[in-house]
Amino acid sequence: MKKWIISCFIFFFAMVIYAQDSDRIQVLEPEIYKLKLENSPRQFVDVRTPQEYNSGYIDGAENIDFKAEGFLSKMDKFDRNEPVYIYCRSGNRSSKAAAQLSEMGFTNIIDLKGGYKAWIEIEEE
Repeated sequence: MKKWIISCFIFFFAMVIYAQDSDRIQVLEPEIYKLKLENSPRQFVDVRTPQEYNSGYIDGAENIDFKAEGFLSKMDKFDRNEPVYIYCRSGNRSSKAAAQLSEMGFTNIIDLKGGYKAWIEIEEE
């Protein structure tokens, strides 16, 4: 019985955290992401490595490597109440970065579904 109660508590706690993240994080299709970018966001971050960034990036994005030491401290300079746009190569790192930003208190995180690879595809059309 005790294990069942603990399991229920853990499940409930996990659902509360997930609900908070889902309210704070939007994962947008490339076409919609591009439309939103046209409003010139002040907070726009490419979370890939510098090497990836130098091989091609979305204009206006600041490169802050998610895997590098100091990622969170570099993100600390951004306004948590303003939208922050993020992307990576395929969407994997940016989803992890989005979760960490949500934990830091960012309230409007906009992630590019499919990452830079998906962006290139719509740009080639």
